[in-house]
Amino acid sequence: MSNHAVALAKTILNGFERHIYLFTELTRSAKQRFEQCQWQAIQEAAKERTDYFDHRVAESLAVIKDDFEITDLDESLWQQVKIHYVELLAAHPQAELAESFYNSVFCHLFERKYYHNAFIFVESSFSDDNQKEEAVIGANKITTRYRPSEKGLAQTIKTIIKNADFDKPFNHLSAEISALIESFNKQTQLSSYSLDKIQIDILNFTFFRNKGAYIIGRALSPAGEIPFIVAITNNEQEGLHLDALVTRSEDMAVVFGFARAYFFVDCYYPQALVNFLNKLIPHKTRADLYSAIGFHKQGKTQFYRDFLHHLAASDDQFKLADGIKGMVMSVFTLPSYPYVFKIIKDKFAPSKNMTKQEVKAKYRLVKLHDRVGRMADTMEYSEVAFPRERFSEELLAELTSVASSIIRFESGFVIIKHLYIERRMTPLNIYLANASQIEIERAIFGYGKAIKQLIAANIFPGDMLLKNFGVTRHGRVIFYDYDEITYMDEANFRIKPEAITEEQIFSAEPWYAVDPGDVFPEELATFALANHKYRQAFMLHHSDLLDASYWQQCQQNVANGLFEDVFPYPESLKLQSIK
Repeated sequence: MSNHAVALAKTILNGFERHIYLFTELTRSAKQRFEQCQWQAIQEAAKERTDYFDHRVAESLAVIKDDFEITDLDESLWQQVKIHYVELLAAHPQAELAESFYNSVFCHLFERKYYHNAFIFVESSFSDDNQKEEAVIGANKITTRYRPSEKGLAQTIKTIIKNADFDKPFNHLSAEISALIESFNKQTQLSSYSLDKIQIDILNFTFFRNKGAYIIGRALSPAGEIPFIVAITNNEQEGLHLDALVTRSEDMAVVFGFARAYFFVDCYYPQALVNFLNKLIPHKTRADLYSAIGFHKQGKTQFYRDFLHHLAASDDQFKLADGIKGMVMSVFTLPSYPYVFKIIKDKFAPSKNMTKQEVKAKYRLVKLHDRVGRMADTMEYSEVAFPRERFSEELLAELTSVASSIIRFESGFVIIKHLYIERRMTPLNIYLANASQIEIERAIFGYGKAIKQLIAANIFPGDMLLKNFGVTRHGRVIFYDYDEITYMDEANFRIKPEAITEEQIFSAEPWYAVDPGDVFPEELATFALANHKYRQAFMLHHSDLLDASYWQQCQQNVANGLFEDVFPYPESLKLQSIK
């Protein structure tokens, strides 16, 4: 092993260690911010932390270029670098994250033709058996087991809350514990077993996000494993509260949903944490869970590995995604895989007065912003290689006609220079066209609720046509077209002037002045809700969205720093004693 290879490997690992140190320091600050109701500071910290990985990669690249004068790839040298890097990771608690960091450094240095397992970690260096063994070792350190038969269930829960180590008091803890037990009995069959048959495993750290804190664990009984989340809120005047209990795996999946901001959770063994969570929430992939706990770059790595495995195990063809073609993005999908691939077109429709860089900036805004469960998270990739035989000639013709600048062909592959990947949903307009009356009412309610939660989070969606929203498998309505979003203070909400004269009434163009940024909320009914069934359902709950004064008040609330409660569980799961 050359000294040069050893030095390079250590330099890259040092960059990763700095990343983890800074990431962990900021993550730990979430507890204090939550206890002090510093909601703005929590959101700012979430934005800042999202970029930490890229900043540390850039720092490492600068050191390598300055100290090692790297130009062309020396294959023998970099194979040695990788070998030594694997040796350095043998007992590393975040080895899988360090591999992704290495990949990013290498891929910034060299061409795509070297992006294979000889030089980077396309596959992890750990075998499945080793990963399982590491997970078992880590799992023993990330959970504590409680036996309610020793002290009783109420006292056990009190001990769990105490061990969460909050500095701010729970002023109604006894009553809320009673309500928690009552809710647990209603949601599960656990009460039918004696306490000596029950054990409780609790993760040794609390999850924080926005205005909520979450204790996560599982109850073990003869009936099997019951996962649960206890949600905690903070009222600045009244102290901390046990707010809700979530026990259904599907509801837990929504708490960890792809349309929400990343958790702050201080865990030294992320792989073991992901393994544990994956057992509780099997609907979520490991990629989903890595992203949910803040390691979104590792989520990208894991996603791409899963995607390669899926390609190898399937033979269906990519196709254009269902729905109306976008004016800015072209979207294709693989029917057997629940994601869509979005590329920015070379030229936009005349009505879209923006540049590619501005579109990218909108997607970055969403990545950094609080998505409040209503905006889909996206994974951004560069230089992605797809097998050409999986594309029909019709699809290739379509993609190259709208985005030829970012598509090329190499050795049987279609190479796309830049794309976004996000969870596939049913476009709301298509969902509604095939929905029953009850489904229409539920989806339109979700549509209006999505808009309200977005504007409460300081996001004006811009284009609110139904085609720009999707319906998830959980029935949630999510916004996914970002090219026209802005912050609320960038829009001017106006009442549409009433036409009086005959000339005004029959004018084909607005007869009144319209400045950039002007928005007339009442037009939402005209353009998005032309179908009378949709409009009728909308008016039941969301008629205020057609009133400019409502938007103006929301705009003022945001300006005043008012942060509304947007929690990731339904009202029905809130504890009865504090409803």
